[in-house]
Amino acid sequence: MKTYQPKAKEIERERHLIDAKGKILGRLASTIAQLLMGKHKVKYAPHLDMGDFVVVTNAGSVKVTGKKEEKKVYYKHSGYPGGFKEVAYAKLKAEQPTKIIKLAVKRMLPDNKLRKNRMARLKFE
Repeated sequence: MKTYQPKAKEIERERHLIDAKGKILGRLASTIAQLLMGKHKVKYAPHLDMGDFVVVTNAGSVKVTGKKEEKKVYYKHSGYPGGFKEVAYAKLKAEQPTKIIKLAVKRMLPDNKLRKNRMARLKFE
């Protein structure tokens, strides 16, 4: 018996509307990552981009557990000497609440050629 291999033309993408109000950040990001990868589908193939579109509403109302609200810090580097930057969770949530969810989801997706296309299907309202 042959193994079924889905074709790129056969992929049907659905739209999922997720309300982030009161949800915990990590659990929400995990659910979104699964939907973007298409792991919930019967015909899932890891080498194809099978995922659906995900629209997140109320991104600013997402919660974190423990004392992360005060203590969590996001780091990045510009590539230049002395270019190490850090931003507190509370400040980032006040200025760009969608970026918190984007970073969490991006870090839960596999780091390969498909990640950019999967992240492009994540939208915010």
